[in-house]
Amino acid sequence: MSNFSINRVVLVGRLTRDPELRALPSGSSVSGMRIACNSSRRDPDSGDYVERPNYFDVSVYGPAAESVSRYMRRGSRVAVDGRLEWREWETAEQQKRQAVSIVAETVQFLDGPGERGEEDPSAIGAHDRELVGVGGGVVDDDLGF
Repeated sequence: MSNFSINRVVLVGRLTRDPELRALPSGSSVSGMRIACNSSRRDPDSGDYVERPNYFDVSVYGPAAESVSRYMRRGSRVAVDGRLEWREWETAEQQKRQAVSIVAETVQFLDGPGERGEEDPSAIGAHDRELVGVGGGVVDDDLGF
């Protein structure tokens, strides 16, 4: 039996809130985003397909985090390629918690200049629809949990 495994996630959706940029103890930047991606399901009663949103927490690191924070806003369309990351921690009340989130390795802005409500759309270059950065990931020592 092989030890081969794949941990890959590709999402296309819209931001549900403005990205939140912060600095890690190492000085590196991290931006947190929540992305909504719809899925269609057949309603068992009516037989019609209905849209249902799914929400995903995404972390972007390094220079890409700064670009995301600068150019993206709630409602922006985005494509993310990354990996799942599972984490576990204990609360102050000694309760164990766990969560799965997405660590972005690449982020692509899908809205064109002026579609995101920038004050000066000409300030964004032709690279705007290209991949804005490759996240370097994070060192476990940087995480605050």
